[in-house]
Amino acid sequence: MSRYIPITQRDREEMLKALGLSSGEELFSSIPQDLRGKSEIKIEPLRSEAALKEYFLSLSRQNSFQDKKVFLGAGAYYHYIPYAVDYLASRSEFLTPYTPYQPEVSQGTLAATFEFQTYMAALTGLEVANASMYEGASATAEAALMALRIRRGDIAVARSLHPQYRQVLRTYLEKQGVELVEIPFREDGRVDLNSLKELDNLSAFIVGYPNFFGVIEDLEAIQGVLKEKGALLVTSTWEALSLALLKPPGAFAASIAAGEAQSFGLPLAYGGPYVGFFATLKKYVWKMPGRLVGMTRDSQGRRGFVLTLSAREQHIRRGRATSNICSNEAWCAVRGAIYLSLLGKKGLRKLALLNHRRAVFASELLSEAGFKLAFSAPFFNEFVVDLGGDAEEFRRRLLERGFVAGYPLGRDYPELKNHLLLTFTEMNSRQDIEALVREMEALK
Repeated sequence: MSRYIPITQRDREEMLKALGLSSGEELFSSIPQDLRGKSEIKIEPLRSEAALKEYFLSLSRQNSFQDKKVFLGAGAYYHYIPYAVDYLASRSEFLTPYTPYQPEVSQGTLAATFEFQTYMAALTGLEVANASMYEGASATAEAALMALRIRRGDIAVARSLHPQYRQVLRTYLEKQGVELVEIPFREDGRVDLNSLKELDNLSAFIVGYPNFFGVIEDLEAIQGVLKEKGALLVTSTWEALSLALLKPPGAFAASIAAGEAQSFGLPLAYGGPYVGFFATLKKYVWKMPGRLVGMTRDSQGRRGFVLTLSAREQHIRRGRATSNICSNEAWCAVRGAIYLSLLGKKGLRKLALLNHRRAVFASELLSEAGFKLAFSAPFFNEFVVDLGGDAEEFRRRLLERGFVAGYPLGRDYPELKNHLLLTFTEMNSRQDIEALVREMEALK
C-alpha cells in the first residue's frame, strides 16, 4: 500500500540542487502567474481524536437513510447487502492488493475477479466478460469506442439512455470525429424504430436495458433494424439486478453489453465507488478494453489464474491501448462476486422477482389513487408517474414528510417536467409503499 512520507527542508534543497534550480519558485516558473493561486489555504485548527471521529460520523449521517423511506433509483439502487459481503471483502487478502500483475502472489484476487467475470458473462448471455471498468457510464463509452474499432461509422444512442451516460458518451466521442445521433422515444417509452431506420453509415446503436424510464426495450425489434444496416447492438444496464429476470442481451445477438453492477454488494456511499461491467463475443476479445482474468494450468497441472489476452501497452502506453482503463476496480468486483455467490442463481432471480412485484404493486395503488403512469411499456422495478404538476416541488414536499420520493425527470427531459421516476426494491415494504401512496394522494 502507498504511504505518505513528508520531506524535510534539506530534502527539498537537495532535490532542487539535483535539478539545477535555486528555488521552488523557479521550479514552477513554466506555470503562468495568472494561473497560480494567490490566497492562503485555509486549514482548520487541529481537532482531538474524539472531535474528528464525531465530524466524520456527522458526514456519514448525511448519507444515511435510516430516518427516510427511499424510492430513489435512477442509476443508484438501495439494496440490502448481507454482512458477509463486508466481512469477507474487508479481509486483507482482498482489501490491500492493487493491480495483480504478479499472479504468483495474487491468486486470491485473480480467482475472485474471474468469478465476477463468469457471473457477468452468464447474466448478459455473452461469451466473455472483463473486469476493472470504472463504472457504468465510462463502460458504456468504452463500448462505443470498441464498436468503432469493429466497424467505423456513426454512433446512435437512445434518448432514453441514462442522461449522465449520454454526457460521458459525448465527451468520449467529441475528439473522435464521430457523430453521436440521438434516437427519440415513443409515447410508450420505447425507442422510435422509424427514426432508427432512417440512419445510414451506422457503427452501433446503444440502448438502455431497461432504459432510464424503467421501460424494457424490445431488443428483438431493434436488432431487426440493425441487422439490415450491418450495425452492432450495444446494451447498457445500470440496474444489473434486472438481468436476473429479463432475457439476456446475448439472446438478442447483442455484440456488447455494458453497464453498472453497483446493485451487487456496493452501498450508496456519496456516489461511489461503483463497478462497471463489460461483456462481448469471443471474436471481439482482442478489441475489448479493461482487464481480463483467465484460468490456466501450471507446469505441474495445478489450476491458476492470470491476466491474459491483453498487451502490456494496455497498462502503460495510452496511445497503443484499447482503452484508458489504467486503474483497477478489483475490490469492487470482489464484493460483487461475493454477493452473487451468496445469493446464487435461484436467490438472485427470487430477489429480482420481488423487486418487480413491489413495483407492480405500487403502480396498481397509484393508478387506483388517480395517478397516471407515463408509459405503457413493461417495466422492471422503476416507472414514471405523471403528477400533473411540478415534480421538483412535489418531491420536496414528500421529502419533508420523510420520503425520498424518486427522481424528477424535468432535470434532463424538459417535456417531462411534471413526471417523477419512482424505484422500488426489497428495501421498500408493502407498508412503506402504501404510506407513500397515501402521502402522494394527500398532496395531489
